[in-house]
Parts: sequence; structure tokens; C-alpha cells
Amino acid sequence: MEESLRGRPAGLHRQLRLFLRVVEWLPVLRYGRPFTALDPTRRHQFLTSLQDSRVDRVRVGFWGLRTLALLGYYGRPAAAARLGYRPDANGWEAAR
Repeated sequence: MEESLRGRPAGLHRQLRLFLRVVEWLPVLRYGRPFTALDPTRRHQFLTSLQDSRVDRVRVGFWGLRTLALLGYYGRPAAAARLGYRPDANGWEAAR
């Protein structure tokens, strides 16, 4: 994931840090606790509210963060091996 962020503008790094802080502390207004102190059900509810937010910037931030999380998870060699993913310079042609 670090490789994906390397070379990106400093402004994007700041936005990501800010959004992560918002994700951590915004639940205090609704649940009285930060995100990391929520039980799994409330975490899911909160993340769903971000995903479905009426505010475009919130949805975009959520999907950007989600993309980075998936990239970090599926980009690990162990996950790729478990899925049977074998990247090839020939792209989809190699799979045929």
C-alpha cells in the first residue's frame, strides 16, 4: 500500500490523514466512543453510513479508503497465493 501512495501529492496524503481522523472520532457524536472502541455491529453501521452518505466528499473519501484497504489486503503475497493470482506481463492473454 505504501508503494501506491508514494509519489502522490502531499495534499492527498493530508486528505487521507484527515479522513482517517474523521473516521476515528466522528462516531463519538453518535455512539459516545471513537471508532476503534466500537463493537463490530456499530463499526459496520458507521462504515455503512459513510458509504451511503448524502455528502459526496464523504462517499468519495470512504471509497478511496476502502480501495486502499483492499489493495493492502489483496496485495499481500499470501493473499495472492491463496486466491491463485499469478500476475503476468502479458495480462489477460496469459490466462488463456
